[in-house]
Amino acid sequence: MPAARLEVTDALGSRVVPIGKPLFGIGRRETNDLRLAGSEVSRDHADIITEGDKVLIRDKSSRYGTYVNGEQVTERALTHGDRVRLGRTGGAEMIYMVEGAGTVAEKSATTAIGDLRQVTALLEGLRALGSGRVVDDVLSLVLDSAVEVSGAERGFIMLAAASGELEFKMARGRGHQTLPGGSFATSRKIPEEVYRLGEPRIVMDLLDGDLANVHMGTVALGIRNVLCVPLKLVRYVDTAEAANEERRIGVLYLDSREKGMLMSGSTRTALETFATEAAVAIENARLYRETMEKARMEQEMRIAAEIQQSLLPKIGRAGAYFAAAAASLPCRSIGGDFYDYVDLPDGTLGFALGDVAGKGPPAALLSAMMQGMFAAQAASSDTPAKTISRVNLALYRRGIESRFVTLMYGSLGADGRLTYCNAGHNPPLIISPSGEVRRLECGGPIVGLFEAATFDQETVTVSPGDWLVLFSDGVSEAMSVTDDEYGESRIVDVVRANGNLPPQQLLQALFADVRQFTRGAAQSDDITAMVLRYDG
Repeated sequence: MPAARLEVTDALGSRVVPIGKPLFGIGRRETNDLRLAGSEVSRDHADIITEGDKVLIRDKSSRYGTYVNGEQVTERALTHGDRVRLGRTGGAEMIYMVEGAGTVAEKSATTAIGDLRQVTALLEGLRALGSGRVVDDVLSLVLDSAVEVSGAERGFIMLAAASGELEFKMARGRGHQTLPGGSFATSRKIPEEVYRLGEPRIVMDLLDGDLANVHMGTVALGIRNVLCVPLKLVRYVDTAEAANEERRIGVLYLDSREKGMLMSGSTRTALETFATEAAVAIENARLYRETMEKARMEQEMRIAAEIQQSLLPKIGRAGAYFAAAAASLPCRSIGGDFYDYVDLPDGTLGFALGDVAGKGPPAALLSAMMQGMFAAQAASSDTPAKTISRVNLALYRRGIESRFVTLMYGSLGADGRLTYCNAGHNPPLIISPSGEVRRLECGGPIVGLFEAATFDQETVTVSPGDWLVLFSDGVSEAMSVTDDEYGESRIVDVVRANGNLPPQQLLQALFADVRQFTRGAAQSDDITAMVLRYDG
């Protein structure tokens, strides 16, 4: 048999390699007879097998395939002048030559120039995608590069929404021109089919078959030829045994009046490669946008938390006959608990602690409003019961659906007389130095639920050294990892054990005990408490 050779062009350059043995191995591995460089060349890519007068090329389950004269093959007999390509676009190209069989006709200058322009446009597009950060900018780059590579007249991108339906995102024409989305309103059938099946679709002529009826608007514009490819996001795995993860995120659609390069196999191959990189760039841009939006929201939440904390009084408060401390630890960045002190006209101290139903921003907004309403009503009302009645009416008339508040309000005089009204809140505890406990339960229903709600009040007398402890259910109902509640009894134990400390230190001891009890469990509610010692 006449001697055969390969004219090779790959990343290492061009060279002529003789086929000098019956089994001729090709690939990236050093032990192959022909070692090639290329991003799409497998380590053991293909074999050339000589059997008598027949020469075969056999693909060895390569990742990106073996192509003969543009057609992917697993095994094919070679003839003089066959063009062999390893990989779709980024591998190596070879021409099989048999000595004495004549010359191989070169590709026409026009075709070569067209291929070169395609490669140049493809490389420029891929390079530009790497710098894209804004989704619309990336979509523009993808479409402009795709139109340039394919020679199409126009194109659009549709991306999958959270519901799985395709949403029109952007359309572009030649000359980097943005087109209105309405001009593609009749062209959903092909994109939806390509997205569903995950396979490219080429339509040689929209006038064939039933397509003209489906795409009447497109046909009316003179459009005949369509190429649509899926945008696949591929995540590669570390081991060869595991399957690569693939997720479709949308489609790239192109059409034109004339076939041109839109129908060529090389255009389709180039666009499939480009579409894979475009999918990664689009997804990265979307993730970047989500990250920036998340960072902005976190910054806004930090500012909101600072504002909310600034609306609350300072932790410590002291007077001639009392000392107090209060603090709130929101479950999220901002919470729905609040507390306040009021200096009443008769010289007594007013104090309150409330808990708005819910968590997060809605509860925080209502909490801030409640704090303002309470301060206004407390300054103009005679008794705790009247104050809470007016707050209840003001909240009810605002008609805020599914929002209500538990509220405890009391006033303490220098003579030890404590008058209070408890509107559905956890009963505060009076704990004496001897350890006796009294619960303050007189009052009425939660605030904001009933327009005609009535509220009662009670007056009790406290003695020097007595502690008054107010708390939200985030304290008493704090859950351990074993789903046990913290409970009132533990609050009493902490006060009894630390009753000789100043209020701020006692409050810190209470919060520390709650944290220790709930260690390992997520905080499920706002934690707020106030401790007040009557000194007489």
